[in-house]
This record gives sequence, C-alpha cells and structure tokens, in this order.
Amino acid sequence: MKRYVMVAGARPNFMKIAPVSRALNVRGASTFLVHTGQHYDANMSDVFFKELGIGAPDLHLGVGAGDRITQTRKIKQALVPVLLEQKPDGIIVVGDVTSSAAGAMAGVMANVPVIHVEAGLRSFNWTMPEELNRMIADHHSDVLFIHEESALKNLLDEGIGRERIHVVGNVMIDTLLEQLPKSRESMILTTLQIAPRSYGLVTLHRPDNVDHPDHLREIFGALADVASRIPLVLPLHPRTKQRIETFGIQMPSAIRLIDPVGYLDMLALTSHARLVLTDSGGLQEETTVLRIPCLTLRKETERPVTVTIGSSEIVGRDHVKIVGCTDQILSGNWKTGSIPPQWDGHAAERIADILVAMG
Repeated sequence: MKRYVMVAGARPNFMKIAPVSRALNVRGASTFLVHTGQHYDANMSDVFFKELGIGAPDLHLGVGAGDRITQTRKIKQALVPVLLEQKPDGIIVVGDVTSSAAGAMAGVMANVPVIHVEAGLRSFNWTMPEELNRMIADHHSDVLFIHEESALKNLLDEGIGRERIHVVGNVMIDTLLEQLPKSRESMILTTLQIAPRSYGLVTLHRPDNVDHPDHLREIFGALADVASRIPLVLPLHPRTKQRIETFGIQMPSAIRLIDPVGYLDMLALTSHARLVLTDSGGLQEETTVLRIPCLTLRKETERPVTVTIGSSEIVGRDHVKIVGCTDQILSGNWKTGSIPPQWDGHAAERIADILVAMG
C-alpha cells in the first residue's frame, strides 16, 4: 500500500489537500497529514478541517508566527525527522505558501520524492513571497501537477522535463463544486442582513497592498468610490486588520468589516456577490468558475487563464480603472467568461490515478 505525507499550513492549502487525500484513500493509498501551523489563527485554519471533512491532522508542528526564514527553518527541522520515520512513497505539497516551499526542501533532505500540486504558476514578480515559494517547490519536485497551459510553458522554459509534468486540472475547483450545495445552507447573508447580488465582496492580504500605508490608502480611496455605488463586505485578514489600525486608516461606512469566515460562509459570500475585488489567487479561480465578475487588485497574475478565459480583469491599484470597471459590471457590460479545461471537479481523481500507477 502506498503512503504519502501531505503538508498544509495556511488557509489556501486546506481546500487543495482535501480532495487529493480522499481520492488517494479511495484508491487504497494512505495519507499522513501534517499541519505546520503556519496559520495559527483558528479562524484561518482549524475551521477548515471540520468543514471540509479532512479530520484532525496526524501531526501539528505548531511553528506559529515568524518571518519566512524562521518559519521555513522550523518546518524543515520538524518535518525531516517525520519523513525519515514515516518513509512515505512521497511528500505532497500544494500551492505557494511558506509551508509548501519548506515541505519540498524537507523532502529533498530526507530523500523522499516530492510531489507539487498546483505547480508552474508564475507572476514574474519577485517581490511576491509566493513567487519564490513556487520556484522552490517546483525545482525541488519529482512530480508536478499543473492546472493551466501557461504553467506548462513556464516549467518547460525553466528546464523541467516534460515527463515530470502532468496536466490534471484544478483541485481547488474540486472542493468548490463539492461544497457549493452545502454553502447554500450558510446563514451568513441573513446574519449580515444583505441580499444576493446587492453587495461587492473584497479581500486584501498581499504584502505589496497592505504593508505600505500609501498603497493601502490608495486602495481604500478607490474602494470608497466603489462603496458609494454598491455596499462592500470585507472579511479582514489578521495582517490587514493590523495594518489598518497601525496606519490609522478610516473606513467608509459603506465598507463593512467582518472577521474572517469559514470556507462555506466565504463560498456563500462569493457565489452571491455582484462583484469581487481581491488580491487572492484562489478567489480569481473561484469567481471564474462561478462566473462572478472579479477585479484583481494586483499589477499581474500568476493565473492568466482567469483573465483570458475567465471573468477577471487586472486593475492593480488604479483608482480610475477600479471605478470604471465597477461601473461596467453594475451596468451589465462585463464579459461572461468560461470555465478552463479540466476545471471540472475531477482533478484530484486524475492526480491519484497517476500516483497510484507510478512504480
């Protein structure tokens, strides 16, 4: 029986490991889940295990707060002995957070094959921590699973052999399609006293947007104008909340700040929104599948398919563009978009079939 150690540590990871773990288990493989504790806020991690039916982690490393270097060192130091003891057929890392890169490095150090799910994405913006994490994970991996054609080109351009790369689709969408019916039971809209399609949803967390007072004020200046057209709901990432308080930024009354919510509540908010304004990669993908207009508050995206095929547009911090695109959306003059190939809810099954078939 094949055995895999799976590594997760931050909110975006959990939606990706859940379907892969289930698909492997159905095919007779066993999984050992390690939660690094990179996200140590219960609202940012623990609630996801319950909602997604993952079950409690087999091991919680509890690395907690710290800069990227400190977290990476702690994860490697804790994870290598686990791999040496477990002797798995592979270590599976997902996405582009610090835990993903550290997990890949630990796999190499322990001489365990590294498997990267959601490989090959590139923003070509080296100021993003995620870009370095992606590169580290990809170039330490033996098997790379990708979900859009641009990722294939990126990896081939970087000299990674085609035989190591598999186009399988998007595991995040597996979770979305599975959980969408359950999200219809969420009471979040009732609790917030908002009606479907009557609001815009905002998320902000990337350092380039929230760690610079001028940048954050620039974004909220544009959001204030958007909020004069349609009320906005903003679940506050802990990092963003801290920066708003530190910089003394005053919120317009039409921007409603709420605590982070669980996956099902967030999916309900997303699927019922009139538009989404975000710097989140995952939300760019989810809005594409849900056909919700999305304004990407960044200068570039590592998920170009959400723009070329999907319902997203890159607007950066450009006040005029943000407001102009909002007016287009509210007037009904926005692209419908379509769903990328293999974003069909079966990506994890394809991954599990490939892994089980490998010698």
